[in-house]
Amino acid sequence: MPIKAFALNCTLKPSGKPSSTDAMIGLLQKDLAAQGVAVGAPVRVADHDVKPGVTSDEGPGDAWPDLRRQMLEADLLILGTPIWMGQPSSVCKRVLERMDAFLGETDDQGRMVSYGKVALVAVVGNEDGAHHVSAELFQALNDVGFTLAANAVCYWVGEAMQKTDFQDLDRVPDKVVSTSAMAARNAAHLARFLKEKQYPGN
Repeated sequence: MPIKAFALNCTLKPSGKPSSTDAMIGLLQKDLAAQGVAVGAPVRVADHDVKPGVTSDEGPGDAWPDLRRQMLEADLLILGTPIWMGQPSSVCKRVLERMDAFLGETDDQGRMVSYGKVALVAVVGNEDGAHHVSAELFQALNDVGFTLAANAVCYWVGEAMQKTDFQDLDRVPDKVVSTSAMAARNAAHLARFLKEKQYPGN
């Protein structure tokens, strides 16, 4: 059964500027493609005028409705964020706030629009915080109806107070390579299962 992935890059940088988050998402996408998952170019949320709020449409000029549509047309979401001050980026937090609307968007059996969708998390930074950031994203994504496979995050953090970014590495560390492959394998497996067997409703 064909599976489609959609990636949101929550870097603070608009397109045209190098992004380590893009590099990490790309690693996961390569491994998902090896599992037969259809992947497209990551969408940089910073390129779009996503209005503040907690509904699915915040009015004229809001770019979220189209991003939401693309996300819900896919079977698997990759949500990527850099670490800033030990936290997910402000762009990522806005995305999660907009997903809050899913809590009230249910079918006649009480299932949120995101039920049956699988989420993967990609995190990069230059100091510690990957576990904290992934924990925040896991809780929020699960809260709004996404399903997390085993080992649903791939991350890299550099040495504190240094300037080397993930995108600057000569080679991706073996542990990151193997973690990405495992996360993609598990997520693709779960997405296929849920596409065939949706969660029961009320």
